[in-house]
Amino acid sequence: MVEKIVSGGQTGADRAALDFAIEAGIPHGGWCPRGRFAEDGRIDLRYELKETPDSSYAQRTEWNARDSDGTVIFSLAEVLSGGSALTGALARRHGRPSLHLSRATFSEAEAAARLREFIEEFGIRSLNVAGPRASNEFDVGGFVRRTLKLALSN
Repeated sequence: MVEKIVSGGQTGADRAALDFAIEAGIPHGGWCPRGRFAEDGRIDLRYELKETPDSSYAQRTEWNARDSDGTVIFSLAEVLSGGSALTGALARRHGRPSLHLSRATFSEAEAAARLREFIEEFGIRSLNVAGPRASNEFDVGGFVRRTLKLALSN
C-alpha cells in the first residue's frame, strides 16, 4: 500500500528509511533543510529531497509530517525527545496519524506488525519516517531498516 517513503535526510532513522526505499525500489522523497544540511555534512544528492526555504530542522520536520499521509517515529528509547517528540506533535497539529515504535517496547517482528496495521488502518500511501539522529541513538538505523523490510517487503 505504501507508494512513497518520505524522510528528512538526517543521519540515523531518516537516512535508514531512504536507503531502504532505494534498495527496495520504493519511490522516496521529502523535505530537507536549505543547504541539505545534516549532522555529517551535506546530504548526498542521491536522496531525492527538496530543500525548504529555511535552514531549520523544524521546518523540514513540519513539512514532511504535513505532506505525508502518516508518520512513523522509530526510536531505541522508550520515550521520545527532541526532534522526534516534535515530529509527533507536528503530525497531530496537521491532523495526520502517527505511530511511535520503540525497540525498548517491541521486537522488530512486533514493530513490523504494528506498522502494517497502522498503514492499513489509515490508508497510508505516503509514509513519513522519522526518529533520532545517529549521534543520539547509534543503532536506530538498523532498527528502522530491519523493521521496514519486515513490514513492507513482499
